[in-house]
Amino acid sequence: MTRATIETRPIPSSGEKLPVIGLGTWQTFDVEPTEANRRPLEEVLSCFVELGGRLVDSSPMYGRSEEVVGEITSRLGLGDRLFLATKVWTTGKRAGLAQIERSVRRLRSPQVDLLQVHNLLDLDTQLETLRSWKEQGRVRYIGVSHYTASAYAEVARVLRREPLDFLQINYSIVEPDAEDQILPLAAERGLAVIVNRPFGGGDALRRVAGRSLPSLASELDCESWAELFLKWILADRRVTCAIPATGKLSHLEDNMRAGTGRLPDAVQRRAIAEAIR
Repeated sequence: MTRATIETRPIPSSGEKLPVIGLGTWQTFDVEPTEANRRPLEEVLSCFVELGGRLVDSSPMYGRSEEVVGEITSRLGLGDRLFLATKVWTTGKRAGLAQIERSVRRLRSPQVDLLQVHNLLDLDTQLETLRSWKEQGRVRYIGVSHYTASAYAEVARVLRREPLDFLQINYSIVEPDAEDQILPLAAERGLAVIVNRPFGGGDALRRVAGRSLPSLASELDCESWAELFLKWILADRRVTCAIPATGKLSHLEDNMRAGTGRLPDAVQRRAIAEAIR
């Protein structure tokens, strides 16, 4: 892949800029500790940074993913070039603290950039801990995350009530419901938005398997459906960063290209949506 400058967008609470394509680690980085398993992921993470990527999102619920990210970043000396995000997903103050401390050890980083309360579980208790860590300088940003439209009503209530830096939420061409209420509210509240499930759990790509790209793809500098679907998301300026997960170098290069070149306008977005229906 020829390197082009990836677009960046500001975190509203600080003005710090993040590249619009990040890297998710669910399933893809949850591998056994063998050289054969880890080597392709080293190539992916190294290429991700080389192509301008920064935000890597993980979770203690993703099996070995945090540990693998930590080992690779330490081995390759990439820690100071990444924006590391993880989550807490448990009940009780002591359990939350233990889980966060374990995540920090696995990621091998003295400071995590972003901690998120996943699925709003035991929200008040865990947010109290996250705010304390932020005051102590042990985490730079805090937020909440969810991945299903059925939780949007509760997510909206939390966003209205709590001062946060980030929201992570599902949004894609096959799961567009966040644009009705959640994205406008996040913008109103001054939150950076991380998009998970950018391909709808793979559904968007399955719908177009074997089909040729529409003619407008060339107008948007797209060489694949993955690029097209990511650009559909990024055309919404309320989105800060999308985090497709992959452990394959060719897929990573596709994803990263989506952060460069032209983005669809409103008419083109509608045409892309029609193309998969």
